[in-house]
Amino acid sequence: MTDERTYPTRPFLAVSAAIVRDGKLLVVRRARQPGMGWHTFPGGGVELGETLEAAVAREVKEETGLDVSVGALIGHRDVIIRDPGGRVARHFVVLPFLARWTGGEFVLNEEHDAGDWLGVDALAGLKTTEGLAEIAATALRLAGA
Repeated sequence: MTDERTYPTRPFLAVSAAIVRDGKLLVVRRARQPGMGWHTFPGGGVELGETLEAAVAREVKEETGLDVSVGALIGHRDVIIRDPGGRVARHFVVLPFLARWTGGEFVLNEEHDAGDWLGVDALAGLKTTEGLAEIAATALRLAGA
């Protein structure tokens, strides 16, 4: 079976969650490609017939075991990965949302090999996805943290 997200004919829509709990954000490290070893927020693709908010809640639950209340859209990111020949190997439009932790405890899944609740200052020393610190700061500001 081929992955339609590899060498796509169109961009894929994805969501991520800047989950706030006690003034910190859940940051996970990707355990597989694309972005293996990078720190980011949990998230993934939007399914057909699914609202953006429902996609955020589902992806967070699947990837972390956490329950969240989904808040405001806090930006967007174009993730375009090219192969050595310049062809588009992956193209995602990622919509990050503010989310507030409402229950559960973080558990790893096959997509992540680490995760922790961090403040914005802790992101400075990490290899992160583009714009993560900016999104984190916006999320904490909106959450009043």
